[in-house]
Order: sequence, then structure tokens, then C-alpha cells
Amino acid sequence: MVTKLDKITENVVQLLEGIDCTVATAESCTGGLLSGAITSVSGASSVFGYGVCTYANEAKMKLIGVKAETLDEYGAVSCETAREMAEGIRKLSGAGYGVSTTGIAGPSGGTDDKPVGTVCIGISTEKETYAKRFVFDGEMFRDTGDKRTAIRFEAVYTALTLLKKEIENH
Repeated sequence: MVTKLDKITENVVQLLEGIDCTVATAESCTGGLLSGAITSVSGASSVFGYGVCTYANEAKMKLIGVKAETLDEYGAVSCETAREMAEGIRKLSGAGYGVSTTGIAGPSGGTDDKPVGTVCIGISTEKETYAKRFVFDGEMFRDTGDKRTAIRFEAVYTALTLLKKEIENH
């Protein structure tokens, strides 16, 4: 059975192939699911070469250049951190696009300001870097079994959707 996640991933890989461009990922809350989705597509090696799981703040700083000041001031789950993650992985890899995810999948860890389901997704290109904040309820992927997993898959789907739009506007 082909899922909505499979379809968007295949579409993104085809679009990247069509413009002869690559993407790299920096993941926190999705823990490799975004990279895994991309590499599940046959032929993805032509558009994907780098993916890092930077779950720990130390990894965010050491591997992809997130500033300690950013983490101290805004926290790991912030648009500021997501922007630095996306830009850092794009620059490290030399890819045309950098995509990042950082968030709180739950079931614990949420606060009033950042409830469970809060995810920031960053997109970086040579022209611009930006991030958007979402609060997912997991309903889109409720059939995955538990809310934490559903939130993580919703973050992956949304990151791929943002990337698809960015490629189409290329």
C-alpha cells in the first residue's frame, strides 16, 4: 500500500532529480525518519548524500554549527535553532537544500509555551533560510499506533511538503 508519505517523498526525489539538485537533512525529533523516508525511494542516492541526527544539543553545535547562544536564548525547539540546523547541514554537505526538524514529540516534555507536538522545520537554500513552527496533534498518521510516532511522521510529511514547495518555486 502506498501512503501519502510515500507519494510526497517520491515526488520530492523526482523533482530534485529533474533539477539535478541535492538535499541534506538535520534531524532532532524525527530521529532519522526524514532521511529514512528519502532513502526509501529507489534512486535517492542521486539526490541525497547527507543526513545527521542531532538529538543532543552538543551534536547540533559540533556537527552543524548551531550556536550555543541560540540554544541558550531560544532553546532546541525553536525556529532560530531550526534555521541554524538547516543552514548548517546545507553548508556542511554542499547540498542545494537543507532541511531540519526539531521538536517535542511527547508524550512528555511539553510546556505551556511549547506543548507536545510543537515542531520547528527549517529550510535552507542558497538564496534564503527560514523556519516555521507547527503544533501537530498526530491525527494525520494516527494509524501508526501511538501519538508520539504519529507526530514524528506528521513532522516528516510537513518537512517534505515545505521542501516540495521550495523546489517548485526554484
